[in-house]
Amino acid sequence: MQITAGIDIGTGAVKGALFRSDGGENPEWLAKRTERIRRRDPLDLARGAYDAMLAEAGVEPDEVAYVATTGEGENVDFRTGHFYSMTTHARGAVYLEPATRAAMDVGALHGRAIRVDERGKVLTYKMTSQCASGSGQFLENIARYLGVALDEVGELSQQADDPEAVSSICAVLAETDVINMVSRGISTQNILKGIHVSMADRLAKLLKSTRVGEGMVLMTGGLANDSGLVAAMRECMAAQKLDLALDSHPDSIYAGAIGAALWGAFRHRKLAGLEQLAEAS
Repeated sequence: MQITAGIDIGTGAVKGALFRSDGGENPEWLAKRTERIRRRDPLDLARGAYDAMLAEAGVEPDEVAYVATTGEGENVDFRTGHFYSMTTHARGAVYLEPATRAAMDVGALHGRAIRVDERGKVLTYKMTSQCASGSGQFLENIARYLGVALDEVGELSQQADDPEAVSSICAVLAETDVINMVSRGISTQNILKGIHVSMADRLAKLLKSTRVGEGMVLMTGGLANDSGLVAAMRECMAAQKLDLALDSHPDSIYAGAIGAALWGAFRHRKLAGLEQLAEAS
């Protein structure tokens, strides 16, 4: 049995996951942690999250075989190795929902559609452009302008009765649209639903371009728990004739950290096997 940790440093939050695995199909999830960055040092938060997970699981630091980072975690000084976030989100999505054949990762700065196989191996992916109108940061800016807490956005969006179309091309233009909507008396619910539909339309097109044709599409990343965006994604996928089930998992925000921990376990086993071969020869 081996214990491995995954640390995912994103733009808005640091996530951690701790696993015990024997190399089989069912690794045991020991602990998890998430910390919003909020102008704090992400490296300090990573250390704090790691220490908190070890304490929660009753694990000593020398019992951890591998600490894997992902996202912006290359500079974590206690890491063993680093993995690209696309591969960790893919593996984490399949862990959370084994039927997953595509991960729809929507983070603070970008959206990314990732087609995967049953092992969580990346087959192809498509990513939004540098424009931020498909991102969590964009939605957070709009919510702040409207005076709405982020955890209220999804529910309010689903109360819309006449969503107002917004620009899907540029975040700056979309924010200008929202200012104009407020001045015209458009309800917060209809503005938020219009924003969600704009974002979902772009994301569904990304997903379609990966040519995924079967299985589950799992939302991951910081916006995976935005029920309004999930609902809008389903609508836009149907409109674009994407006959696929889309869902989110209560732990979808941990997908990157989960994948890092599980890939770390895999790499550790491979390295240990090489060492044994070298000793035998």
